Amino acid sequence: MSPSDHRITKPSSEIEAQHSVGLRVIAIYKAIKTVCLIFVAIVAFGLHQQQNFEHLVHSLEHLSLSDSSGLRWRLVELLEQMGPSKFVAIGIVALAYAAIFATEGTGLWLRKHWAEWFTVIATGSLIPVEVYEVLLRFNWLKLAALIANVAIVLYLIRIAMQPHAKRSDKTSTSAVAPQE
Repeated sequence: MSPSDHRITKPSSEIEAQHSVGLRVIAIYKAIKTVCLIFVAIVAFGLHQQQNFEHLVHSLEHLSLSDSSGLRWRLVELLEQMGPSKFVAIGIVALAYAAIFATEGTGLWLRKHWAEWFTVIATGSLIPVEVYEVLLRFNWLKLAALIANVAIVLYLIRIAMQPHAKRSDKTSTSAVAPQE
């Protein structure tokens, strides 16, 4: 990599420099969500095959764990209701969300102004669904995700509303030839 390649990701203004760490933290959060969703998609595509699906259900039924809450049996019942055919759709949806999160994370990592607004819109559009889910079936993980996403949206709106320095193509992507 040439020295000019490193310039592309350096903050172009004082405002960008101040928020660089915050954008990077959000980008890492989006990257973790991307990796998790890709894993979900791989598992879902694997469960589409009848023998893999039956093996999972059989394994869950024969686990020798104390299950006082009945969670394992509810999971087995849910899997049997769904059947293996639904897992292709789950895999496709997981990959679609992974692509959105990867786009958000990459854009934020590179400090792109469009990524701030893209993340505000994409994340903000799901907040009503998250509120509904927290109210319908409360758990601490859902509440933590809701709080994190609201904080991300508010933070990015604050950053996106601030003026951004314009970069000229020459100063951001080309190297300055050394004088001899």
